[in-house]
Amino acid sequence: MSGTSPENTSVRVVPSADVAADVVLGGGTSIWHLAQVREGARLGRNCVVGRGAYIGTGVTMGDNCKVQNYALVYEPASLGDGVFIGPAVVLTNDTYPRAINPDGSLKNAHDWRPVGVTIKTGASIGARATCVAPVTVGAWATVAAGAVVVKDVPDYALVVGVPARRVGWVGRAGVPLVDEGAGRWRCPITQDIYIEADGLLSQEDS
Repeated sequence: MSGTSPENTSVRVVPSADVAADVVLGGGTSIWHLAQVREGARLGRNCVVGRGAYIGTGVTMGDNCKVQNYALVYEPASLGDGVFIGPAVVLTNDTYPRAINPDGSLKNAHDWRPVGVTIKTGASIGARATCVAPVTVGAWATVAAGAVVVKDVPDYALVVGVPARRVGWVGRAGVPLVDEGAGRWRCPITQDIYIEADGLLSQEDS
């Protein structure tokens, strides 16, 4: 169970979860069966960590994040508000992984420097996708199920494949945008307009 942070008075941590004593959990956060949240992690309000998920040492998560079953979020990952991490997603932390050093000795924590994945506000990472550190997934972007992200993803981008490539744009509602021509894109759900310029997308001021 977690420690007695003033922020975690209304959290739910089931008995089978393994949550380090110094973890900070925001109010309304739930940690489900067999999940592990390591030392120094900080989770915001109303987060959900699903069955068997792993949250590494010092990982930070904003408010209203969902980490689905068996996802692996390795340190030093940083998740913004409203991030969705699908089932069995992996956020890596070693660009050049090896179990041993050149002399054959087993690597330990002092033999490599972990590098993190950054997921910005509102972005979604589909089931079994892998983000290879160090990469940043932009705000409100969507990474399709099974994709392998090896370079930064712009805000609102929809990326698919191995390696992941952009195939379209998505709005804040998460559905693909409709091309209105002349660099204008429309969300079919909210009717919001987005403007594309120089390979980037931004929401039109209302």
